[in-house]
Amino acid sequence: MKTTANALLTRIEFPVLLAGLLIAGCLWGFEELMEVARATTPHAFDTEILLAFRQAGQPGIPIGPLWLEGVMRDVTSLGSATVLVLITAATIVYLLLIRRPAPALLIFVAVAGGQLLSSLLKVGVDRPRPELVSHLVSETSLSFPSGHAMLSAVTYLTLGSLAAGFLQDRTVKAYVLVLAVLTTLLVGISRIYLGVHWPSDVLAGWCAGFAWAMLCWLAARLLQRRKGGESEIGD
Repeated sequence: MKTTANALLTRIEFPVLLAGLLIAGCLWGFEELMEVARATTPHAFDTEILLAFRQAGQPGIPIGPLWLEGVMRDVTSLGSATVLVLITAATIVYLLLIRRPAPALLIFVAVAGGQLLSSLLKVGVDRPRPELVSHLVSETSLSFPSGHAMLSAVTYLTLGSLAAGFLQDRTVKAYVLVLAVLTTLLVGISRIYLGVHWPSDVLAGWCAGFAWAMLCWLAARLLQRRKGGESEIGD
C-alpha cells in the first residue's frame, strides 16, 4: 500500500498538486464569504473596512487627495467588461495568428465561463449593493461576488500564467505573474474605495476567479498530457 501511494505521489506533478490545493482553499473561502453575504445584517469587518476608506463622519467623501478618486476610477476600469473583452479578443486573435489554438481556446473558455459563472452567482446570492457609503461610480447589478474582482482574477491570472509559460527567464516569469496578481488586487481594492462593493464581495470575487482560472488551467494541462503532445499552455 505504501509503495502504491509513493508511486502515485511521484506521478502527480507539484504544480498540479498545488493547483488542486489552491482551488480547494478558494472554494472553502468562497463558501464562508457567501454565508457573510446572506446574513440579514452586514458583518462588522465589512462595515469597518468600507468606512475606513471614507473620512471620519463623512461617508460621502473618500480618504486621500482629490486626484486619488480619479486614479481609482481609472484602475477600476481595468476590470470592466469592455476592457477585459478587448484584451481577451486581442490575445485570442494573436494566438490564432501564430497558430496556437490550444491557449486561445483556454483563454476563451476561462473568460467566457467566468463571466457566466459570475452572473449566475450574483443571481443566486442576490445581495444588494452597500448603502453605507455613497457610490462614486454608477452600478446597477447585484453585489456578490464582485464581477470586476472575479473577472480580473480570471483574465489577468490566466494571461499571466500563459505568458510565464512561454518565457524562459525565471525573473521575467516572476515579474509577469506578480504584475497579474497586483493588477487583480488593485482592481478589487478600487471597488471598495469607490463604495460599490462590500469587502466580502471583493474577497469572494478573488476566491471564485482564482479557483476558476486555476481549474481551467489544470483541465487544459491534464488534457494536453493525455494527448501526449507538446504543451502549448505553458509549464
